[in-house]
Amino acid sequence: MNLSFRAFRNFARIDNLFCLAALMVLLLTVQSGYMVAQAPAKNARKVLVRVEPEYPDFFRNGHFEARVIAEATVLPNGNVSSVEIKGGNPMFAEFATKALMKWKYAPGPVQTMEPVIFNFSTSRR
Repeated sequence: MNLSFRAFRNFARIDNLFCLAALMVLLLTVQSGYMVAQAPAKNARKVLVRVEPEYPDFFRNGHFEARVIAEATVLPNGNVSSVEIKGGNPMFAEFATKALMKWKYAPGPVQTMEPVIFNFSTSRR
């Protein structure tokens, strides 16, 4: 009986190691994809007018910090026509959207999609 318990314990260790290795491979795959998604495009349009988002005192005094990942649809004339929130804290998404709609980009030949990341931090300002 003791022999079968040892065999089971060794099998459980191997099973745990396999699960740990699979999890590490999955995390490395997801992490590298996330980093590539944040890399700025080589042909990103220059921002001419940048408006910082509102950071309400309620959130600042409560030490709420957040990141909002957005994508702006920029018309050929440089105006932002729409904003799509791609990720981050939904409590701050409205503030990021309002600010991004006021941005002005350099004119370009076609409509483009420009990635923008807002960091709301109590250490800023």
